[in-house]
Amino acid sequence: MKHIGSLILITLCITLSASAKPLLMTYKAYHAVADTDTVKPVRKSSASIGVSYGTDALFFGRTGPIRYPFVSTDIIVNTKPGFFVYGSGLKVLGYKPLVDEIDVGGGYYYRLSKKYTGTISYTRFIFNKEANIIKSASSNDINWKNTFDWKFLRTSITADYLFGKSDDIFTTLTASKYYESKFSVFTDQDYLSITPAVSMILGTQNFVQRYTDDHNRKLEFDNITDKNIRARNSRFNALNYSLKFPLAYNTPHYTLEASYRYSIPVNVEGILQNRKESFFNLTFYYVFY
Repeated sequence: MKHIGSLILITLCITLSASAKPLLMTYKAYHAVADTDTVKPVRKSSASIGVSYGTDALFFGRTGPIRYPFVSTDIIVNTKPGFFVYGSGLKVLGYKPLVDEIDVGGGYYYRLSKKYTGTISYTRFIFNKEANIIKSASSNDINWKNTFDWKFLRTSITADYLFGKSDDIFTTLTASKYYESKFSVFTDQDYLSITPAVSMILGTQNFVQRYTDDHNRKLEFDNITDKNIRARNSRFNALNYSLKFPLAYNTPHYTLEASYRYSIPVNVEGILQNRKESFFNLTFYYVFY
C-alpha cells in the first residue's frame, strides 16, 4: 500500500502541475467509441457509429465466473462547444437475452491547454433481468478523466463513482505512447497507429458482492464468513494491472482497430476468483462530420 500511495501522489502532482497555468482555449468535442484508444479529438460537431467484438466482458478489472464473448454498438454525438451524448447496446453471444445491456449518458470535454485535456460524464446502465455479465451489478457511473501529454508519454488519472445497486469508487492510472506510421497504406490519407498502454485500477469492489447476491451464487470458503468478505470488498485496494496493445488502421472518416490486453487481477474476493487473462477486441467506427 505504501507504493500504491506514492504512485497516486505522484500522479496527482503531475495532474495538478499540468493545470497550474491553464491556457484557456476553445473546447473541442471528443468521446472515444467502444474500447478504442486511437481516437483523436474531433475539432467540429460530429457523430460517430461504432461496433465492437470482445472475447470477454471486463469491468473495472473483474470478469464473470465464465467467459462472456460479446458484440456491442455505440452511437455518439459531439458538439463543437464540448458537450456530448451517447448510447450503446451489448449482446452476450450464446445466451438467451436478445440485448443484455443498454447504456445512455452524456458529458463534457474540456481543454485547459494544448497538452492538458479532460472529460466529465454520467452514464446510466440498463440491464436485461437475465444478463449475467459482471457489470450488471451496477446502475450509474460518474466519470472524471484528466490527461496530460508529455510528448514522449501520455498520462491520465480517472476517477469513477459507481452508485445505485452498489456503491464503489475507483481510480485508474494510465500511461500510454502513441505511434503513427510515416507511410500510407492504400491512399495518401490513411495510416497505421499503435498506442501501447499500461494501467492500474484501484478501488472498492462492492459490486462483486452485489453480483453474487443477484445471481444466488454460493460462497464456499474455509473459515471465512460472508461478513468478512463484505468487509474486504469495501476496502480501497489495488484491483488490476493491465497491458494493452491496440493496432489501428485509420482514414479521415473511419478506423478499424484490433487490440490485445493482458489483465492481472489482484485482491480478488468472493466467488469470482479471477486469474490472469488475455482479451482480444476488434472495433470499427465511422465518424460523420
